[in-house]
Amino acid sequence: MRRVVTLVLVVSLLLLFGVARLPFERKLDASQRSANLRSATLDLSLREQIGQLSYVAALSGFRSLVAALLWIEAHTAWEQTAWGRMVALFQSVTTLQPRSLIYWDIAAWHMAWNASIAARNNPKEPSEFLRMKAEREYHELGLYFLKRGIANNPESAMLYERLGILLRDKFNDHSAAADAFLKAASLPGAPAYVKRMGAYELAKTPGREREAYELLHKIYLMGESERLPSVITMLGELEEKLNIPPADRLIHEQHESHP
Repeated sequence: MRRVVTLVLVVSLLLLFGVARLPFERKLDASQRSANLRSATLDLSLREQIGQLSYVAALSGFRSLVAALLWIEAHTAWEQTAWGRMVALFQSVTTLQPRSLIYWDIAAWHMAWNASIAARNNPKEPSEFLRMKAEREYHELGLYFLKRGIANNPESAMLYERLGILLRDKFNDHSAAADAFLKAASLPGAPAYVKRMGAYELAKTPGREREAYELLHKIYLMGESERLPSVITMLGELEEKLNIPPADRLIHEQHESHP
């Protein structure tokens, strides 16, 4: 009986706090939307995922706290290899805190790497076909989290870089990976190496070799710090493949100046 009374009291206090905060929340939400920042949508499906009390707490202005607690639960689910439970928790966490980049990044990593590898090596599933199918589904879940994360954070160079890595390493889609890396390179705060990663993926894409060569040409001319062995090697290969005239070859020029 005492537990029920306590629960009712907690819920009542949260609701009162939520009502008091409502004008502020509405003003903040309008400000976020005008700045192209998407806030979490608290709907009935979320309530089913996180439970009544957590839903009331989130509704009352404790979204970050609820998200942090659910994130701890997700970590526990990872330790227990409870992948289905972990997916549901990640869904809730990212819905509550869509502007938190780390949640999207780690959720995608757990799905596309940890869960997919576990599915591929699942000793309880004798069918290789079903193991590979499960592995692919977790790759798709990783892609899903990154794409949702980018939709909520379109200015994030980090999420675009992670998308490029996923497309390259798990989907073997060099063209799409190149586009993701180059998009990341165009955004504020992107590390310098991301442009090179985009060029490397372009070079592996049939039909985009010229584009790769032109980009690597620009990177090479940026200075000594950009003339890494991988850049030089790939430039030389593309010069041969594209039949670049000897007089115009940067690698030929380098070899003459550095015998």
